[in-house]
Amino acid sequence: MNILISGAGIAGLAAALELGGRGHDVTVVEYDEHLRLAGTPIDIRGDAVATAERMGLLAKVQEQRLRMSESTWFVDGDGEPVVRLPVGRVGDSDDDIEILREDLMHILAGALPGTAAIRFGDSIEALTDDGDGVDVRFASGRTGRYDLVLGADGQHSAVRRLVFGPEEDYLRHLGVYIALAALPGDARSEGANAVHNVPGRMAGAFRYKDKAVAVFQFRSEPLDHDRHDLDAQKKIVIDAFAGYRSWRIPELLDAVRADPDFFFDSASQIHLPSWHRGRVVLVGDAGYSPAFLSGRGTSLALTGARILAEELDRCGGDHTAAFERYEARQRPYVTFAQDSVEGGRDLLLPASWADIAARNKALQAAGTAPH
Repeated sequence: MNILISGAGIAGLAAALELGGRGHDVTVVEYDEHLRLAGTPIDIRGDAVATAERMGLLAKVQEQRLRMSESTWFVDGDGEPVVRLPVGRVGDSDDDIEILREDLMHILAGALPGTAAIRFGDSIEALTDDGDGVDVRFASGRTGRYDLVLGADGQHSAVRRLVFGPEEDYLRHLGVYIALAALPGDARSEGANAVHNVPGRMAGAFRYKDKAVAVFQFRSEPLDHDRHDLDAQKKIVIDAFAGYRSWRIPELLDAVRADPDFFFDSASQIHLPSWHRGRVVLVGDAGYSPAFLSGRGTSLALTGARILAEELDRCGGDHTAAFERYEARQRPYVTFAQDSVEGGRDLLLPASWADIAARNKALQAAGTAPH
């Protein structure tokens, strides 16, 4: 089949690898001019580890494995360690793998077969599914006809909006926003990663390999903002931490101001009753974002891509049957991941000074205090 994938993130590249490897002609269209590599380390958990092995990626993934979470501390206003950030979440095992997003992206892109191609700097503008195929008009003015279209274009999926309707119909905001900014001055520094809390807010500095990043999280109701206005997003973060000068907060806010690749988004989930309509199907965050608080978005992207490709094979081109079987197999993973966010917000973002102290006291009792 001739298959179009929207989005060259982890879900899109994994789907291109799996479908292209099974003989389909695959085109991946990506809005950006290059692969988006920025971000903090991500996790491959549970059955997704076995999925990576079946995809032929596990050996290379293990070569790039990180153990960053094992040396992260909550620190006080003077930067003194208070308690260690707990390692592990519900359902974790010693086989789970932490890896830099950039490394996994390069591994996936490097494994793409000749039957899969990426077209950068373009995006889907309109879709018409006539039952026998999907006619697509692109922002560049190009047109094409495809047997199937996969929306793998993230939490704010354009394919989902075009086919299933407005984002607000399916998005569940979890009350948290996150921001990331490059911290080049820390890239070669030694020492533990650090997280500092003020009420309802967290600022952190994380180092991995030859990179460092400033991380901000804060509690908030949904904010009305332009996702393409970088300066407006930076102002939201700066305003959220205005008046707090403990630890390194002012310095890390300077990193926000300086970073042209600054990232900002909400912790939100996508809940859809079905991930397919006609010849269009959603994979990864586009269909079932669990939110970063779950730590399982990457795992869902890998299992979803693999299961979808397997079912298209098994159903001999009957896309309707394949999509239904894909949903039946993937849905339990999604439900577990989306349910696993409970407690994460209170751990990372205690709402008051009293809650911060109570969190620290509980973790100290659990044996994570400095010796």
